[in-house]
Amino acid sequence: MPRRTLAVLATITAAAAAATGAAAASMSSPLGALGNPSHSSDLTYEGYYDGHMDRYLITDVSDKAQATALHINLARSLASVKGAPAQYFIMGRAATGQIAVFGSEPGESDYNPLWEELFVTWKPGVKAVLLTSDNQINTLAKAGQLTVKDAHIVLDAPITVVGK
Repeated sequence: MPRRTLAVLATITAAAAAATGAAAASMSSPLGALGNPSHSSDLTYEGYYDGHMDRYLITDVSDKAQATALHINLARSLASVKGAPAQYFIMGRAATGQIAVFGSEPGESDYNPLWEELFVTWKPGVKAVLLTSDNQINTLAKAGQLTVKDAHIVLDAPITVVGK
């Protein structure tokens, strides 16, 4: 065979083998064919849980304004979810470096990726400190130093990396 024909056959054979390998890999999933994985650049965020930082991504929310602002999916049906763990968002004044605070994380018995949004606000005259755990927030709320308000919004935001 001429070299050009051999090169074309080799290219076709390699492409077929790659496609077969990818299909076989996706078929070995417990869910069947999932499609090819990608290394997309989804935005991830940081949040505290019990004094350490976890990373999470946001996919869906029950509130139209948040869906629009965050460029994520609006899933109105999430609003009917009850018993989701809390995710605390500090509104207004906050300590330097303040980020969201989770009420659970993977490995905890009450973890799931759906969160009930709670808005935390420091009371006037109280010095804002860095909030890093739900227990800390609840203790300060009971002491009258801050308020916690249920936003009645459910957020789908799975934690993808658990910190130490």
